[in-house]
Amino acid sequence: MEIKNKTITYGFIAAGLMNIGGVLIFSRFFTNATIGKFDPLVMSNFGLLMILVWGLAYLSVAKDFTKVNWLIAVFAVEKFIYGFVWTKWLLNNDLAAVYAEDAMAGIFYTIYGANDWLFFGFFSYVFLKNLLKKDKSSK
Repeated sequence: MEIKNKTITYGFIAAGLMNIGGVLIFSRFFTNATIGKFDPLVMSNFGLLMILVWGLAYLSVAKDFTKVNWLIAVFAVEKFIYGFVWTKWLLNNDLAAVYAEDAMAGIFYTIYGANDWLFFGFFSYVFLKNLLKKDKSSK
C-alpha cells in the first residue's frame, strides 16, 4: 500500500498540530506543574517547549518532505526516543497517581507516547518511501 503525497502532507500537519496543540492544551499553556513533576527530566516546561518546536519543524516541511529525506529520518529517531522513554516511564511509574493529582496531566501521560509511536511509524514510512523512490530514479 502506498500513501499519496497529499496524504503524507496532511500527516506532517497532523504531527505538528498534535505536538503544538497537545503541549498547549494539556500543559494549560505551560502552567500545569503536574506534568513536569512526574517526569522532570523530559517534561519540564523547557522540554514541553522543545516538543512544541519539533511540531513547528514538522509543519515547516509538510509540503516539501521529499526534499529533506534525512531530516525525516531524524524525525523518526526523535519519535522513537520519545516513544521508548514513554514506554519505560509507564513500566516504572503509577499512572493512577498522575490522574489523582491532575486529570489533564494523566491524559497527557496516557497518550503522548502512543502518539510518538504512531508518528515514528509514519516518519519511518515516509523516509523509506523517499529513499526507495530515490534509488529507483538513480538507476
